[in-house]
Amino acid sequence: MSMAQVRHLMQELRLHGMANSLEKNLEEARKDDWTLEELMDALLQAEAEFRDRRKVQNRIRASKLRQQASFEDYDFTAKRSLTKAQLKEIYSLKWLEAGRPLILVGQTGVGKSFLAQATGLHACQNGKSALFLSMSHFLEQVALARSTGTYLKFREKMIKPDLLVLDDFGMRKFTVMEAEDLREICEERSYGKSTMITTQLPISHWAEVLPDPVLAEAIKDRFEGPGLVVTITGESYRPRKAKVAAEEKAG
Repeated sequence: MSMAQVRHLMQELRLHGMANSLEKNLEEARKDDWTLEELMDALLQAEAEFRDRRKVQNRIRASKLRQQASFEDYDFTAKRSLTKAQLKEIYSLKWLEAGRPLILVGQTGVGKSFLAQATGLHACQNGKSALFLSMSHFLEQVALARSTGTYLKFREKMIKPDLLVLDDFGMRKFTVMEAEDLREICEERSYGKSTMITTQLPISHWAEVLPDPVLAEAIKDRFEGPGLVVTITGESYRPRKAKVAAEEKAG
């Protein structure tokens, strides 16, 4: 069997990692006088790594993240209250392993959404599924699911991922039905799944946008007790970013 036929057969068997690394590994095997076991080990390792990378890519694609934010790109030169210890705690994903919620509280421009997306990407890269939605999009999807009779399917989609990120909670008031749907999904997710919220409102003020006091307490209870709450204060990154861009353009 020729090399081309071997590679074609590997592709047919969906052994893409082996096929892609075949020539390189055969060349190294000849040069370093590998045993058959060493060659097979190298080919199997290439296949395993290929499949791991593809799983990560699939998780990232399914997460609906808006940008490829990363912790390495977080700007510590900006004057903000977030410490390296807090960032390390978020990065560790121990809270995610424990199924705890994470709440990022802070004014516009302090990097909440950036951190949320960096966390979602980091989770995907470490074997966890994630789903990112703005709260406005979440509520639009809830309304659509209700109107088309697909709410149960939508609810299962919200419950399934290891990490659900809801960005910009509290930008507008909820209806009673919206608050009930949020409560139901958060309650279902409280059994081993993590929900991440970014918001300008401290948890003590959530009742301002939730119309029913009982629902408000039920939702707050799912986050306030077990949750990891990180409050970020300091200068907005947006004017700073605009200033840097202007300086670079002028230079």
